[in-house]
Amino acid sequence: MRLTKTTSFFLVLVLVAGALYAFREPLSMAIAKRVAAQRMSSNPIQDLPDGLHIAVCGAGSPMPDEKRGGPCTLVIAGQKMFVFDTGNASVRNINKMGFNTGLIDGIFLTHFHSDHIDGMGELLLQRWVSNSNSQPVKVYGPDGVETVVNGFMQAYSLDRGYRVAHHGEAIVPNSGFGAQAIRFNAQAFETALVYDSQDTQIYAFNVAHAPIHPAVGYKIQYKDRNIVISGDTTPSVHVTKASQGVDVLIHEAMSMELMKLLQEGAKTAKRDKLEQIMKDITDYHTSPVQAAQIAQEAQVAYLLLHHIAPPLPLPGLVDVFLKGTSDVFKGKILVAKDGDFLSLPAGQKTIQVKQLF
Repeated sequence: MRLTKTTSFFLVLVLVAGALYAFREPLSMAIAKRVAAQRMSSNPIQDLPDGLHIAVCGAGSPMPDEKRGGPCTLVIAGQKMFVFDTGNASVRNINKMGFNTGLIDGIFLTHFHSDHIDGMGELLLQRWVSNSNSQPVKVYGPDGVETVVNGFMQAYSLDRGYRVAHHGEAIVPNSGFGAQAIRFNAQAFETALVYDSQDTQIYAFNVAHAPIHPAVGYKIQYKDRNIVISGDTTPSVHVTKASQGVDVLIHEAMSMELMKLLQEGAKTAKRDKLEQIMKDITDYHTSPVQAAQIAQEAQVAYLLLHHIAPPLPLPGLVDVFLKGTSDVFKGKILVAKDGDFLSLPAGQKTIQVKQLF
């Protein structure tokens, strides 16, 4: 029987597929070996252009969202790495993006709601062991930061002993465990310089997240590029003032329209207390349109909506979330997802955007 070209082609495919399946284990091991070597030896920071870079390591809220973990922003200023808030997916997402947690130079907290700090223990541990750090990382925050840091230090104290006993002092220096709390005071109508090193300055300012106090936002300046992180807040004149003319404003955003759906769902389910919680949540956050108005008033170049709530599992919901924003803000807007990466090369006005995973 003569085989047609089509039949011969599919027969070859079947044979190739069979061979690949038969050798799947050694092939997978060879690929894994190569990838592991590349990941262990790479340092993505060295490949970045000199400038200010934003890697979203958590774009979500306490509500479960497959595309967004708890709040976390990795900022790279020149060759230094800083983390702003440490939500639950911080370490995993930083690693997935290819960055080494052992090279983190500082952690900055906006406030002490659980979703902004619940990944800190793992981040402190990985920062310590992944680079054999001999000095603890500094954690900057407003009044109360000592309580948070000391709590994690105590919770991980037994694990500290296990790691040193297992690996030895030379591999995991006891002195490098954990963190050192650095408390600062953010003045009512002023930005306070809380970090200053060569070309990098980080400022803190109060925001409006009552009854949570203190709560702050941050402005990060590297050479001629700058960004602002709002933290959790209702529309705040402090954010507007700090954001004047910055390259990127990273502002929290909550869709009140979509939150209303959750309230109605809780009501239908006769979960009265949950319905009240869903109502309460909306009174200390900012809507996407309000964030866009702030960005327009401050004349920022790019608005990155962050701390996205509620989750947006369907593509059409992103359009609902953004409804009305383009009417008030004429710049570019992005609804953040984990893995988003924005690059701001020094000496330029460009903002390059891509996804790292």
